[in-house]
Amino acid sequence: MSKKKIGILGSGAVARTLGAGFLSHGYQVMMGTRESTKLDDWMMENPKGSVGSVKDAAAFGELIVLAVKGDAAVDIVTSVANELKGKTVMDTTNPIAAAPPVNGVLKYFTTLEDSLMERAQLAVPNANFVKAFSIVGNTLMVNPDFPGGRATMFICGNSNQAKKEAIDVLDLFGWDVEDFGKVEAARAIEPICMLWCIPGFLHNRWSHALKLVKT
Repeated sequence: MSKKKIGILGSGAVARTLGAGFLSHGYQVMMGTRESTKLDDWMMENPKGSVGSVKDAAAFGELIVLAVKGDAAVDIVTSVANELKGKTVMDTTNPIAAAPPVNGVLKYFTTLEDSLMERAQLAVPNANFVKAFSIVGNTLMVNPDFPGGRATMFICGNSNQAKKEAIDVLDLFGWDVEDFGKVEAARAIEPICMLWCIPGFLHNRWSHALKLVKT
């Protein structure tokens, strides 16, 4: 079976890491950005990739990765709603506020009765959002090597078929996966980024991940 073409919406560290990761696994990748020059250095390192506008990447991709700042996520997906119709959108974003962390704890612009992915799903109801890659730093997203074996990536989303697509990618990228159900579970998954970041902000430790242990 041929691999789906990947459209990455974003040009920051997460977008760059995942774009290179998909290329390393043999996918076709187009990065979507408002300023193509931002990715000139990425293209030099990843000449098999391509760069276009956000709309170009959303149209190109058969599987989409949303990797922009949280405060831009809803506007970005709304701007390409037609191109996202019926597609799986792996949502890496977190609702991190502009205010600095307090004692190592990030501030969010959502509450525990809401999530950024719910807002995105509401804005583009015909797309199939799956929360993924949101609970770990970008340097560990693609085939991390942990002494204790595979760590766990928590996902959620309304479409079982979309989650199956995301699980296949996560398995290829070296993760165990725990499916936490429908979109509302993003209210619990997104704050895990806060927890992950605390050792980094307090002790400059950024090389960890979480593992769900079952009996």
